[in-house]
Amino acid sequence: MEMLNKIIQKIISGKKVLGLFILTNLVYAFMLMVTIPNTMAFSNGMKLLDMMPTGYDYDYVNKLLITLGNTGREVYVKNQIPVDMMYPILFGMSYCLVMAYFLKKINKLNTSYSYLCLLPIIAATADYLENIGIITMLNSYPDFTENTVKVTSIFSVIKSSSTSVFFIALVVILILVGIKYFKKSINST
Repeated sequence: MEMLNKIIQKIISGKKVLGLFILTNLVYAFMLMVTIPNTMAFSNGMKLLDMMPTGYDYDYVNKLLITLGNTGREVYVKNQIPVDMMYPILFGMSYCLVMAYFLKKINKLNTSYSYLCLLPIIAATADYLENIGIITMLNSYPDFTENTVKVTSIFSVIKSSSTSVFFIALVVILILVGIKYFKKSINST
């Protein structure tokens, strides 16, 4: 954790954090508005595996891959997945730095609170492992295994859980930042 803190201290500036945050969310918006809808056009309303925070089972995955058909599976693996392989590193770095930036504002960056910066990195790692599982299932269809589905589903749940905990923690930290600045403005008047 000490090494991560040193790296964060070197690169944490408002402009860098904001720039990375904007880039991350542009990629996310592109997925939400382009690659996910393009893939879902073949899914007959079924959710893609990346978009299922509570996981899935073998029967659901099998039905989804059948419904997608050859073209939909190809769109998933060649259009959605490549963009989703860029997003986790951006998410992990960006939101790690966002958390660090606001922790620094309340003088908590060099405390145990800095472990909150690891949550987006955990989510990003789980996202990569989820993507590898999805690629494996798409490429091996119809011969994917129940174990591949179970393991991939676990990574989907880890990704969504760590992301949810992160955003809850971020909201709390932002409230603390707001309170600090509110108190500061009252004391200065």
